[in-house]
Amino acid sequence: MRTLFLIVVSLLLAACNTPGPHFRGLPATRVTVEGSTFDVRVRDRLAEALRINPEYAPGFGPIQDRAGVAMQQVSGCRVTEVRGDQALATGLLDCGTDPWKRTMTPGVHYECRAVNAPGAQGVYRCDPI
Repeated sequence: MRTLFLIVVSLLLAACNTPGPHFRGLPATRVTVEGSTFDVRVRDRLAEALRINPEYAPGFGPIQDRAGVAMQQVSGCRVTEVRGDQALATGLLDCGTDPWKRTMTPGVHYECRAVNAPGAQGVYRCDPI
């Protein structure tokens, strides 16, 4: 019985870092924004940010904003809406007439920091790490 319990728990934990059905099979770009790390995948006009780091009792508000920044940085498109929860967020993208604006390389880990300069509110600089 104990062995069965351990197998079930292992399977459930393995599923915690799995992209949604629409994004399966796509390479992820790992992005860290203000301490939250996401695996971001983009397909057509949607992006998915799967938070992979542990954080104590995060509310969706701050995570939603960080996930939106991560999706915007990876896709190169404006994120018009972010839905989901603290673990998995989906963003609606507005790429204008160019749906292939990707600005980051899949499989690379980036760290994004807010630019602290006059008139640069909401601007982030992302560097590979």
